Amino acid sequence: MPRPREEDLFADTTMTFGEHLEELRTCLFRAIAGLLVGFVVGLYFGGNVVAFIQRPLKKALSEYYEDQAVERLSELQTEGRLPPGDISHYRRLVEKDQLLASEVYLDPEEIREYARKLWPDLDIPAGAPGAGSATADSQGAGEAAEAESSAGRAVRREDMVRMFLWRPTDDEVRVTSLSAHEPFSIYLKAALVTGALLASPWIFFQIWAFVAAGLYPHEKQYVHVFLPFSLGLFLLGAALAFFFVFEPVLRFLFMFNAWLGIEQDIRISEWLGFVLILPLGFGIAFQLPLVMLFLERIGIFDVEAYLMKWRIAILVIAVVSMILPPADPYSMVLMAGPLTLLYFGGILLCRLMPKAKSPFDDLDDE
Repeated sequence: MPRPREEDLFADTTMTFGEHLEELRTCLFRAIAGLLVGFVVGLYFGGNVVAFIQRPLKKALSEYYEDQAVERLSELQTEGRLPPGDISHYRRLVEKDQLLASEVYLDPEEIREYARKLWPDLDIPAGAPGAGSATADSQGAGEAAEAESSAGRAVRREDMVRMFLWRPTDDEVRVTSLSAHEPFSIYLKAALVTGALLASPWIFFQIWAFVAAGLYPHEKQYVHVFLPFSLGLFLLGAALAFFFVFEPVLRFLFMFNAWLGIEQDIRISEWLGFVLILPLGFGIAFQLPLVMLFLERIGIFDVEAYLMKWRIAILVIAVVSMILPPADPYSMVLMAGPLTLLYFGGILLCRLMPKAKSPFDDLDDE
């Protein structure tokens, strides 16, 4: 005979709406306090963090300028402005020595005048290149005639000397700021990011503490299991974005800029925003298997429901992958692929960790 329900077995654990708000306020206050402590510590490492987050950007910029330089050298050879044959020497200068070439044209007469000023005792012939040396008696008259003729002469491009000037790639790979206060604000943001990373275990603990406040006693034990997994998945997603996603995304964006003929001039504030959004989106999205396991534990979904709705789940993953990261195909694919694997990994996790039976499940059968 079923047992009559005269009272709520969990009456001592129920909370009113006001008590939920009070619990939320307490958890938020503690999380913000932990973030402030982490921010103070992050102020010490802010400069190093700014230099660290620029590494993938500078690497992608270096590869972009090197590819552009090699492509330009190939075009010059095709146009007949470089000697025919192997240009591996130029490629080595660009790719291994990390030098970029600027094609310049110099007026021979200006070179000659500049050389005379540097080395006045050197016998430098007058006239066109290769005309021979002038005698000592006629040198003064030749210089006067040359100065008089060069004053009103017309210089043509074909009369000039074409040559390459090589400069380090680092001269082009730079991140700019457009205001005096921008570097200081970037330093504070970097310190805040560092503080959030250092305080993330405490912040995640407060989030799950608030979730636990609304659970029944037999469900609260899941929080102690989920907390380390939640933090690990967040850090894994953020690390995947920083170390494996940034470079292909940047290469795609730079390739698109080159196709449109738009020069690169990266602002540090825009780059930091990109650095924050992409890892944060990946870290949040990587909570998927843990959320699936949690919903299965509290009885909202089961493994059969996850298997039946896998097509809808993949559609939702595709939509989320278009919203969280920047709107480029590389970041969308690089997020949707791991999330799809994590979805089926969440199903496997539910299979390997079956839900424990509650002591109150059989009360209705008594």
